[in-house]
Amino acid sequence: MMKKRKVEVVVISDVHLGTYGCHAGELVSYLKSIQPKIVILNGDIIDIWQFNKSYWPDLHMQVIKCITGFMARGIKVYYVTGNHDEMLRKFVGFEMGSLEIVNEVVLNLDGRKTWIFHGDVFDVTMQNSKWLAKLGAKGYDSLILINRMCNYFSERMGRGKLSLSRKIKNSVKSAVKFINDFEQIAAEIAISNGYQYVICGHIHQPVIKNIKGKEGEVIYLNSGDWIENLTSLEYNKGSWKLYHFHEDHHRVMAARAKTFKDSKINSNELFENLVRELNFVKP
Repeated sequence: MMKKRKVEVVVISDVHLGTYGCHAGELVSYLKSIQPKIVILNGDIIDIWQFNKSYWPDLHMQVIKCITGFMARGIKVYYVTGNHDEMLRKFVGFEMGSLEIVNEVVLNLDGRKTWIFHGDVFDVTMQNSKWLAKLGAKGYDSLILINRMCNYFSERMGRGKLSLSRKIKNSVKSAVKFINDFEQIAAEIAISNGYQYVICGHIHQPVIKNIKGKEGEVIYLNSGDWIENLTSLEYNKGSWKLYHFHEDHHRVMAARAKTFKDSKINSNELFENLVRELNFVKP
């Protein structure tokens, strides 16, 4: 058995359990590889918007079991609410053992104040047209499902993976501007409140960078997601780093073998799921 890595703080966001795009097998492999002191689930862990009781594979339940396993060992777990699991905002302040449901977390890490929240508060679409945001989320989930089908066959042909959604986001100027504005707004507010770090999720863009504002500068971090990027943030010995699952070859191979063994979705079922997704909105 591979020895677990000790991690002081781990931040995971945008897992979207209950959707076809979720890479639950890889996440289970990652969670079993670490020994954290604090776990921060930074929103959109369970996708309540698109939850379908007919689709909840064993691997998705194993993610929940890993989290409850942390709790059983007394590891502090913060569940920060996001937009796809906004129903949990009714339970903010709820505590059970080492689990706490919150809208934000503020930590003092080696004397540096760290502000952690999901980030959907900055999304104008979310604030003003929730139905449009949900429709967009459904379209995104369908795109991810198409992407997974393409990669399913591409890998068997010996070719590499591709990310359709990332190509679209990087090529659409309005999407790029939204991401830049999102990061700048988060940084400005963090600076004005005296934080040294600000951590978000929501936009599925893993990054660590310095951002300058009118009143100073701050280190902005985004934990990415477990749909496309398969990333998390880890804090150890005074510094943050981005963990990229695809760069951890031993874990990648173990998770891939386990996913093929445990998953009941074959190519025919992927196609059937895709048809169901595309027929979600009736004319």
